Amino acid sequence: MLVDMTQQPSLIEYPCDFPIKIMGKAEQDFVRTVITIVKFHAPDFDAETISIRTSTKGNYLSLTCTIRATSQLQLDALYQALSDHPLIAVVL
Repeated sequence: MLVDMTQQPSLIEYPCDFPIKIMGKAEQDFVRTVITIVKFHAPDFDAETISIRTSTKGNYLSLTCTIRATSQLQLDALYQALSDHPLIAVVL
């Protein structure tokens, strides 16, 4: 049976500040790629506020981007775009 998720009320009140954690290999273009994708979906995102953590061995990066979310559609599109990119391993 298919469930129509559009009928479900959102548990989030929009607009709101919404943190998104993005993880991937520590490659040269990783941070720039993430910022480009996030800014496409949240044009007012300030890249200066990004939090970057490096794994113990330096092989992976974890970025936390806090956006001003305006709708569930916006968040869904952003999560999909991030998840679809080959440099990005995990989006939370």
